[in-house]
Amino acid sequence: MAKASSKAKSTDKADPSAAKQKWDSSKLHTVTPHLVCSSAAKAIEFYKEAFGAKEVMRLAGPDGSLWHACVTIGDSAVMLVDEFPGMGSVGPKALKGTPVTIHLNVPDVDGVVEQAVATGAKVIMPVGDMFWGDRYGIVEDPFGHKWSVATHLRAMTVDEIKAAMPAPAGCDEPAA
Repeated sequence: MAKASSKAKSTDKADPSAAKQKWDSSKLHTVTPHLVCSSAAKAIEFYKEAFGAKEVMRLAGPDGSLWHACVTIGDSAVMLVDEFPGMGSVGPKALKGTPVTIHLNVPDVDGVVEQAVATGAKVIMPVGDMFWGDRYGIVEDPFGHKWSVATHLRAMTVDEIKAAMPAPAGCDEPAA
């Protein structure tokens, strides 16, 4: 986010081998979340503990703020940056919330949500079996980002999902 400087350096206190890895943005999936955090370094540590993230790289500015970082969770990259309010780059806490939810497919939703909560996340929607065939819940991380977490239980057709949809509050029939 900040203007590039020759003084910028790659740092990684948690994983020294990451500094020797080659950065290749062409290997990213088509869509990759890029999160603004009030403390991106702390967010990286949270994501490692809560979601098993692996750190790929950090690019710190002269003042130690993270100008760019990347972790992988499963087979997907998540990029992070510290807030730079002067450049209009602020995280969800500064905005008093977020309309975005990041979705994680995991083998054990209950275990992942339990670990996230133990690490500092807040449950927004408790884990439960959903009509679309997933076991699913939502947590908010300490930085204000929402994460839906799911384990796929069964494959269903769109017609089966529609038939299983609950009726909206105050209605006797499922939504069309």
